[in-house]
Amino acid sequence: MVEKITYIESTQPNPYRNLAVEEYLFLHCEDKECILYLWQNQHTIVIGRNQNAWKECLVSSLEEDGGHLVRRLSGGGAVYHDLGNLNFTFLVSKENYDLEKQLEVIQRAVQKLGASAEKSGRNDILIDGRKFSGNAYYEHGNHCYHHGTLMVDVDIENLSKYLTVSKEKLQSKGVDSVKSRVANLKEYIPDLTIDALKAALREAFEEVYALHTEELRVEDLDRAEVEEREKHFSSWKWIYGRKLDFQHEISHRFSWGQLTLQLVVDEGKVADVNVYSDSLKPGLMNELPKYLKGIRYNNKSLSVELGLYWSEDGQEMQMMNDIIEWIRTAEL
Repeated sequence: MVEKITYIESTQPNPYRNLAVEEYLFLHCEDKECILYLWQNQHTIVIGRNQNAWKECLVSSLEEDGGHLVRRLSGGGAVYHDLGNLNFTFLVSKENYDLEKQLEVIQRAVQKLGASAEKSGRNDILIDGRKFSGNAYYEHGNHCYHHGTLMVDVDIENLSKYLTVSKEKLQSKGVDSVKSRVANLKEYIPDLTIDALKAALREAFEEVYALHTEELRVEDLDRAEVEEREKHFSSWKWIYGRKLDFQHEISHRFSWGQLTLQLVVDEGKVADVNVYSDSLKPGLMNELPKYLKGIRYNNKSLSVELGLYWSEDGQEMQMMNDIIEWIRTAEL
């Protein structure tokens, strides 16, 4: 049971520093504590843990325009951040992780401001059928977080300018463009400000958890540790990963997201593999290469080896079953 709730805001729009602070809070959150962290990034594309940077956005255009590319710890898809967007993160132990309760904070805050929001699909919050918040999740050991965007007055032109969303993904959402799918809260709450949204979130946080918040400042955190994590998030290796001179690429869109495998095959066996996905289960995606490397490059051998995977997470097991069914009939 949560016995302490903590509220913290970032005071600057540096995306690498903000993700470093998020990871610091993730690792230092107390067992019976829930932290609400609010932060903003300036002119930034944030991609999911397992995504291919070059395929998700126009990297060169973003860099030429002075933008930033960032890779987060959680899975899911690419999002655009500017100062018209407010990001939130709930950080809590696995025992006290409660997605419905956390989403209630968001929905209640929006309701306080004069609009009605609803959860949709695997990771969206909508107003009038249009998305204003995308959510993603991450866990490691006993630590969990749930974070997302809150579009207040985002530059929609820039959002669609840099993101390269596949037609297949848009079709799965029943829309023909990124712009038609998303909405700013200001369309429904014309006088809304970022500060007003922050105040409503803090108030809703206290109401939902029936506790008073304790305030924490970024300046109170261990500066050296935050700076070390910032170096990691800003490194080329973390952001872009490794480029693979692959010979084979296979891809499929599942109900839970896109999966692309790039494979190097040597003497009939898989010598190396890159896995790209916007799945919300990055742990499973990270495990896939272990079951593919060294295996004969044919449908039967690969699907049999993947069948050895086991997880306590029923959703991961179903996802692996989906992957196996696909591999069995994929054109290799």
